[in-house]
Amino acid sequence: MSKPKNTQNTKIDEAQNEVPNFFTLNRIKRFIGLSIIFFSIFTFIALISYCFNWKEDQGNIVDPAWKIFFSQQANVHNIMGRLGAYISHVLIYTLFGVGAFLVPYFPFALGVNITFSKRIFKTIKIALNLAFGLTLIPLFGIYLFPHAEFSVGGGMGNMLYLWLSTLLGRLGLGLLLFGGLVAYLLLRFRHSIYAAWLKYRENAEMRRQEKIEMESIIPEEKEAVVPHFNDPQFDILNTTEKEKGFLSEEDEKVEELTHYEEPDNTTFEIKTIGNTQDEVVKTLPISDDNDFELSTETKKKVSKTSSEELTFEVEQPIEEKEIAVQSAGPDCEHGIMCKYQFPPIDILVEHGDGGISIDKEDLEDKKNQIVSTLLNYNINIEKIKATVGPTVTLYEIVPSAGIRISKIKNLEDDIALSLAALGIRIIAPIPGKGTIGIEVPNIKKAVVSMKSMIASEKFQNSDMDLPIAIGKTISNEYYVTDLSKMPHLLMAGATGQGKSVGLNAILVSLLYKKNPTELKFVLIDPKKVELSLYKKIEKYYLARIPNEDEAIITDTKKVINTLNALCIEMDQRYDLLKSAMVRNIKEYNSKFNSYHLNPLNGHKFLPYIVLIIDEFADLMMTAGKEIEMPIARLAQLARAVGIHLVIATQRPSVNIITGIIKANFPGRIAFKVASKIDSRTILDTGGAEQLIGRGDLLLSLNSDIIRLQCAFVDTPEIEEIASFIENQILPSDTYELPEYIDPKEKGSDGFDEDFLSDRDPMFEDAARLIVLNQVGSTSLIQRKMSLGYNRSGRLMDQLEAANIVGPNQGSRAREVYVKSSEELEQILRGLK
Repeated sequence: MSKPKNTQNTKIDEAQNEVPNFFTLNRIKRFIGLSIIFFSIFTFIALISYCFNWKEDQGNIVDPAWKIFFSQQANVHNIMGRLGAYISHVLIYTLFGVGAFLVPYFPFALGVNITFSKRIFKTIKIALNLAFGLTLIPLFGIYLFPHAEFSVGGGMGNMLYLWLSTLLGRLGLGLLLFGGLVAYLLLRFRHSIYAAWLKYRENAEMRRQEKIEMESIIPEEKEAVVPHFNDPQFDILNTTEKEKGFLSEEDEKVEELTHYEEPDNTTFEIKTIGNTQDEVVKTLPISDDNDFELSTETKKKVSKTSSEELTFEVEQPIEEKEIAVQSAGPDCEHGIMCKYQFPPIDILVEHGDGGISIDKEDLEDKKNQIVSTLLNYNINIEKIKATVGPTVTLYEIVPSAGIRISKIKNLEDDIALSLAALGIRIIAPIPGKGTIGIEVPNIKKAVVSMKSMIASEKFQNSDMDLPIAIGKTISNEYYVTDLSKMPHLLMAGATGQGKSVGLNAILVSLLYKKNPTELKFVLIDPKKVELSLYKKIEKYYLARIPNEDEAIITDTKKVINTLNALCIEMDQRYDLLKSAMVRNIKEYNSKFNSYHLNPLNGHKFLPYIVLIIDEFADLMMTAGKEIEMPIARLAQLARAVGIHLVIATQRPSVNIITGIIKANFPGRIAFKVASKIDSRTILDTGGAEQLIGRGDLLLSLNSDIIRLQCAFVDTPEIEEIASFIENQILPSDTYELPEYIDPKEKGSDGFDEDFLSDRDPMFEDAARLIVLNQVGSTSLIQRKMSLGYNRSGRLMDQLEAANIVGPNQGSRAREVYVKSSEELEQILRGLK
C-alpha cells in the first residue's frame, strides 16, 4: 500500500511552477504599456515640432508621403526625424488639423492603465471626448481661420467643413458649432452646474430665514439704547484716551449747548466735547411707530453747511472784441498771388443774437439742487461759482477739507437725476484749479455763429500758420487754434451730432485766412455729397492727381492713388528741404522768399496741403491696409513739409481707428458718441457719451480736454463763399500732385519677364482653381493640388505677376482680379 502524498508539499510545488508564468505575463504587459506611453510622447513632440518646421518638411512628404522613408534626398527638420515628420504630417495635414494634439492623450492614458494594471484613467470617457474634439476643433479652426496657411482643419476637417457649409451656409454652420460647444460643456460639467445651483438655493433659503427672524425680533424692541459718554460701560474717555494721554482733564468736560423736545417726547442733545464742535450725542427713545424726524430748526443747527450760507458767485460771460475784416489779399511778391480778394464777412450770417442770457433764478435753483444732493451724501461745500456758456453752465465747487474727490465723481447720475437733465459731466478736479467742475446743460442754448468767430480779434490778429476757429468755450471765449501745431486732427461722433459742421468750420476758417498760393486742399468724400459744395474753388484751392476730371475724390480706388501720390509729394518736399539745408516748410519758404534759393535748381514756393477725409470708416471697410499704410506714413512724417490731415468718422471703433493711426493724431475732437467705449477709443477717456449733441464737442489737445460749442455755418453761406472765390478772374494753375501708378494696373509689364517665362508647370491649373473659387489663398492651392508651401507660394507670386490676383494682404486672402473663366483663358493665351 503506497503512502499518500503530502498535500502541503504539492501546493508549494504548484505555486513554484506558476510564479514564473505570472511574472512573465506582467513583464509583457508592462512592456506593452511603456511602449504605448513612449509612442504617445514621441507623437506629441513630433506634433509640436511640426508647428515650427511644416513649411520646410511639407514638400518632402506630400508627393507621395511613403517615399520619405526611402528617399536619399529627403532632409526633414522635425526633431523626431522622418517618422515624426510623417506621423505629424498625417495627423495634422491629412486628418485632423490642430485637433491632432488631442490624439496622443488616449494612447498615453491606455498605456498608463496597462502598465500599472489599474484603471487610473477612464479610457472610454476619454475616447468619447476625443471623438467629439476631433470633430469640433477642426471645424472651429477652419471657421475662424478660413484662409490660414497652416492646415488648421486638416484634410478630413476641410471635407466636412465644405459639406456642412454647403448644406447649412456659413451662418448655419456657425450656429451648429456654437450649439455643439454649449451642449458639450453642459454635458461635461453638468454635475458641477447642478451642485452650484443647489448651493445657491441653499444660501437663498438661509438668507430668507434670517430675514424672517430679524423681522420678528425688531418689533419687540421698544427702546434703542445709544451709548452715552457718561455710561460706565462705554467710558471711552476714561479707559482709552485718558490712559493713552491724548486728552487732558479739561477736554473731558462735556458742556450742554442745546436741548430740544419734540411733541412725542423724543429728546435730542447737541453737545460739544472738549474743543471739538458739532459732535452730536443722542439718547433716542423710539416711539411705538419707530418713526422720527429732525425739525427744520434742528436740521439747520446740526448741519455744518446750508445752501443759504454758501458763497455763490455767477461769473459774467466774456465779451470779446470784433474788428473789421480785411478782404483784400496780400501784396504780390515772391510767388504770392496778386490781387486776390478774401470773401467778405457780410456773406456769413449772424445766427441767433450772439449773446448769452443769464437766468439767475434758474442758476440759483440748480445751485440749490447740487448742494442738496451733495449734502445727502455728507459732502459739505465751502464755495460754489457758476460760469454760463453757450450751451452748458459750469458750476465750480470747493469741497470741505477731507472730502474724497472720487466720492463726488461717483455722484454723476444722482446729480443728473436731481436736476432732471441729460449730459451732466463732472470734472474732478479741473486742471490748473483747486475746484471740481459740474457741467449742466442750459435750458436756453445759444448758437455760436461762424461770422462772430471770423470777425473776432483773436482770429483776425492771429499769427498762426493755419488758424482754425472751432467754437466757443464754456466761459464764452472764442477758441482759435493752429492746425500746423496739432499737427493732425481726428474727428469722431455719432450721426447727426455735428461732424460735417465741424469740417465746414475748419475749411471756412482757412479760406478766410490763407490765399490760394499759401494753401491747397485735398478733399476725399466717400459719401459724395458732404464736400461737393467746395467744387467751385477747384482752380484756386484744390490739389489733385494728374489726368483726373474730379478734384474731390469719391472713388475708393482713386483715394488709394491720391494718398500714395501725397506720399510721393512728401518725399519730394523732403528732398527740397534737404538741398536747401532747412528743417521745415516755414524755414524753406522764408529762405525762398528772400531769394536764397534758385528756382532753376528745382526750388519753388511750397504751399501748405490740408488733406480732409470725411467718413473714414467707409474707406477702411473697403480698402483696409491699402488706406491705412499711406495714412500712417503721412501722419508720421508729413508735418515738417506742411502736409496736415483732418480725418472724420462716425464709427470710432478700434478696427477703424487703429493703433497706428491713433498714435499719430494727438489732436482729437469727439462729438456725442453712443457709449463710453467709443469715447475711450477717440479720447482715451470717458465724457463724450455725456455730450448733448448739436455741435457740443470735446477737444483733446496736448493731454488737455476742452469742452466747446462748435461754430455753425450753413450751406447757403458756403455756396456764396465758393461762388465769390470762383468768380475772381485771376491767373491760376491747378496744383497737381505727382503721378502714382498702381502696381495692379501695370499687369505683366510691372514684373520681370524672366519671372513669368519660367512659370511652374501647374501655373494654369492653379489659375483656374483660384478663379473658379474666387479665393486668392495659398492654402487653397496646397489642399486642392497637394503641393508644398514653398511651391504654392511661388505659384501665387506668379499669379500676382500675371495680374490674376492682387498683392499679399497678410492673413486675409488676396483679391482675385479675374472674375470669369473666359477672361482667364484669354489671359493665358496671351501669356503663351
